[in-house]
Amino acid sequence: MSETDIGEQHRLIAKAMNEGSPQAKALGFSTLEIGDGVAILKAPYRTELVGDPETGVIAGGVVTTLLDHASGQAVHAAMSHWTSIATLDLRIDYMRPAEPGKDILARAHCYKLTRSVAFVRAVAYETDPENPIAAAQAAFMLDSSAGKKAGANLRPPGSSKPDTTNKEGGQ
Repeated sequence: MSETDIGEQHRLIAKAMNEGSPQAKALGFSTLEIGDGVAILKAPYRTELVGDPETGVIAGGVVTTLLDHASGQAVHAAMSHWTSIATLDLRIDYMRPAEPGKDILARAHCYKLTRSVAFVRAVAYETDPENPIAAAQAAFMLDSSAGKKAGANLRPPGSSKPDTTNKEGGQ
């Protein structure tokens, strides 16, 4: 796959993650930059995202979600082919409140890929990543669907529980 194709693949994955995740879509996330193991995302300031009406500061949960989402996109941006991923561990250190009225950005960098785990560092900030709102360290499981096709773990329509009958034993 050419570098142009990989870049386009990363952009398509980022778009799918932003629009396909109901939470990311509701929070209005957009990917500003993606490639070479780095993703920069934006959460726009909106009054309905404020956690404390007296201060106008965006809720900490929005920052957590933004850092997790940016980290996941950075993992995809570090890989040459798509595979499912899942957050194994996410540690966030909050350093200060966000500034009221300002969008929040998150820059995540996947700095190490192993056969089964990806490692990421990220920061959330308004204008300068050197003045972070929060910093994160994360680990992601690679191929979290164990090689099954996307959606393979979903139940068939109309099924309320998994099929547990023993088809070979005739139960």
